Amino acid sequence: MRHAVRFMLGDEVISVAGVSPALSVLDWLRGAARLTGTKEGCNEGDCGACTVVLARPCMGRLDYRAVNACTLLLGMVDGAQVLTVEHLSEGTRLHKVQQAMVDAHGSQCGFCTPGFVMSLFARAKQPSATRADVAETLAGNLCRCTGYAPIMRAAAMIDDNEAPDVWDARSNQTLTQLEALQDATTLCLSDGSASFIAPTSEDELAHFLVQHAADKGAGRPTLIAGNTDVGLWINKKLMRLDPIFWLGRIEGLKRIVENADNIEIGAGVTYSKATTALVDLFPEIGGFIARIGGAQVRNSGTIVGNVANGSPIGDMSPLLLAAGARLALRRGTQRRLLPLEAFFLSYGVQDRAAGEFITQVSVPKPKAGAVLKAWKISKRADQDISSLMMAVYFDFDGTRINEIRLAFGGMAGVPCRALASEALLRGGPWTRATLAAAQAHLRHELQPISDMRASAAYRLDVACNLLERLFIETVERAQTRLPDASLL
Repeated sequence: MRHAVRFMLGDEVISVAGVSPALSVLDWLRGAARLTGTKEGCNEGDCGACTVVLARPCMGRLDYRAVNACTLLLGMVDGAQVLTVEHLSEGTRLHKVQQAMVDAHGSQCGFCTPGFVMSLFARAKQPSATRADVAETLAGNLCRCTGYAPIMRAAAMIDDNEAPDVWDARSNQTLTQLEALQDATTLCLSDGSASFIAPTSEDELAHFLVQHAADKGAGRPTLIAGNTDVGLWINKKLMRLDPIFWLGRIEGLKRIVENADNIEIGAGVTYSKATTALVDLFPEIGGFIARIGGAQVRNSGTIVGNVANGSPIGDMSPLLLAAGARLALRRGTQRRLLPLEAFFLSYGVQDRAAGEFITQVSVPKPKAGAVLKAWKISKRADQDISSLMMAVYFDFDGTRINEIRLAFGGMAGVPCRALASEALLRGGPWTRATLAAAQAHLRHELQPISDMRASAAYRLDVACNLLERLFIETVERAQTRLPDASLL
């Protein structure tokens, strides 16, 4: 095993050992590295004040991504380049992103400014970046005093076609340095009381987990991919996790494979990487996925990770339930396939044995003419947890409903389907009369919860309203898409 995390900080290759496995990149930057431009705001991945940029080798080039440093553990930057706001300027010469913020008066108190700068810097490094995607780029950054108009003006002033910056000029050298850091040796960080373990193969991970499960005195292992959820356990609940297994160095889990009848998304595939494949299958869900966290969250968080934690308010599980997805699980050398709806047993409990982990989720391709629609109902459009989420797979031939799957998040203790209401609709006509019957049936079948986000009555009303929305979009206004349901 290797007992030091190796990465590039700016243009310097460094090695760090003997640190707490739970040490965040944010705390290491502000403490040991004394790079205090990166700020701590919410410390839970919402405000973007701690945004840094990671660059990793990808198909012969550097892939730059904005991420939240507060939920990123130091071990998770192994083999990557870390760039902070301090690395952008060359002496007294500001980077073009920084200069645009100055010229457009995009900063007031300045606390959030480094995070905005780093998000815009990462956007400028994307070859497909357009001016139209600025709002989505900055959705994960909050400003409390300046307001967003001058920041948006600054973004519009950035000329992506002007002369390369210093990082463009040294990209080949950086790529070579990062490729030299990639190895097949397991990384193990330990401070003597807890461990962070990052294997490099699926077989190795399976071996470690079975071995760990057999040790009756060992603590419960925590598997992380993007750490966007578990990071809050550490930062907010002050939980001590030992051991932590990170999936981020297992290339076999980062694959998206397209087959004749499905696509397979590995457990290490982030939202950002999976979005294109999912939207190609289901064009209606693009706007929905864009509302799952900000860009920083989608650059770190994974599709399978959102499913594996079993949260009743995780947005991907209802979407995948409606799509008819299946999970592939592994324990040692044993593998099994499981319909996603069978995975969620009760609140906080999933059908996963000790030492078992999810390797991928398989999403069937839709039948010709079928659609998958998803609606996220929350108090604000971006960076908010759903009060209710509903996803529908709908195959209607103009006369009868061939197939329908209704899935909900935020409705019960687990993501769920309305199986009885589906059966009522399946095979019948799609009329106002069947809509009314299905709405009445939903009110008896669903057993919603009441909590701080919504009452049970509200959730029932919204579920019925969204079913009516489906009817309007597919029958009464089949050629007209209604505005996105951001607020109800």
